[in-house]
Amino acid sequence: MQQLKAFGFKIGLALIALLLVLWGLGFSYLLAPLALCSALFLAFGIAAIPQLKNYQYTAWILVAIVSGLLYPNAFLKWGTIDLRNKWLILVVVQIVMFGMGTQMSIKDFLGIKTMGKGVLVGILCQFSIMPIAGYLLTRVFNFEPEIAAGVILIGSCSSGLASNVMVYLAKANLTLSITLTAVATLCAPLMTPLMMKLLAGTYIEIDFVTMCIQIIKIVIVPIGAALLFDAYSQGSTTFKSLVNKIFIVALLWLTVMILGVWQYLAQSSSENVMVVFELLNFMFGAIVVGVVYSYVIKWKPSISKLMPLLSMAGIVYFTTVTTAASRDNILSIGIVMLLVSMLHNALGYTMGYWLSRLLGLDKNSCRTVALEVGLQNGGMASGLAGAMGKLATVGLASAIFSPWMNISGSILANYWKKHNVVSNTRD
Repeated sequence: MQQLKAFGFKIGLALIALLLVLWGLGFSYLLAPLALCSALFLAFGIAAIPQLKNYQYTAWILVAIVSGLLYPNAFLKWGTIDLRNKWLILVVVQIVMFGMGTQMSIKDFLGIKTMGKGVLVGILCQFSIMPIAGYLLTRVFNFEPEIAAGVILIGSCSSGLASNVMVYLAKANLTLSITLTAVATLCAPLMTPLMMKLLAGTYIEIDFVTMCIQIIKIVIVPIGAALLFDAYSQGSTTFKSLVNKIFIVALLWLTVMILGVWQYLAQSSSENVMVVFELLNFMFGAIVVGVVYSYVIKWKPSISKLMPLLSMAGIVYFTTVTTAASRDNILSIGIVMLLVSMLHNALGYTMGYWLSRLLGLDKNSCRTVALEVGLQNGGMASGLAGAMGKLATVGLASAIFSPWMNISGSILANYWKKHNVVSNTRD
């Protein structure tokens, strides 16, 4: 397989060379398919190059962007299916978050006891530096309101599991990183809408409660299902018995809803009441998924190894759709948006490191905070943009920022790995 990947990488390079020759000769009609093929071969083969193997995930994201830019109509609708449908985006993002959540554990929250100061500093940096930096950049570059709101949105999201990978590569404080990601994720339903209301409220209308509910559905419900799986798999007999009873209630509840009660409630209840029932449906669904997944893993453990790949496939999906929907905006301001993403990202790393250093954290913990602050959850931002029905505008920033964050995070992590801090004490 390694030889096949290396061969694929060479084909990708050869196709790029051919593309440049044909471009020079004026064969423009061949450039799009050649560009897509070269991107596919390079993404497949990049893992065979030791110096580049950490960038394979980023390479597939770039394939998604190239596909969306070159063939936008192919990724907007498939027959009667609108690939930008907010419910479809919601389901895909939930699958992504569940896949990420299966890499988390209840134990991830235990670090709060021993690293309270680091967690507090990290959360402070997370929900202040990036939202404010995003807002200031939108004022400098004077984007259209919805595009500006998208920059603030990705700055207001919590960190994702990519930050844990980068902290691991950097040999920084991995325990703090995992705890920070877990705590920031739980804070997101409150802090992300708050930052958006304060900073993006002048650009677009922000419904604080609606956004809270959307984040619960997009992030908390799927990750909650994954954490329930973790707790159920390792729980005592008494705990499992309790969860099994709740599982039966949840299954009955969802069955009754599907058989007509939901439709009846929708016709006879107010909008606020339906929101409550909708959240209950999602939470009961999380319980069912968590328990069923535990039995699936018990039956076939190898499935757990597929979950990160499933998450990556989901991210590739909504990156492709977002790029296709945002194609005109990308072609007009894509270079400027890339510059903004670089500045935003650099401010996150720099301010995250030095603010946490100023507040008394050791160097390894400061490196961890820097990566946690600089690497935002693009999936959450895309999901929220899709829920707003503004994937082409509010979702533009996440489509461009996400690939760059992975590239810069890998570069910084590898640099810090080569300049490792031996001691974990402040010096």
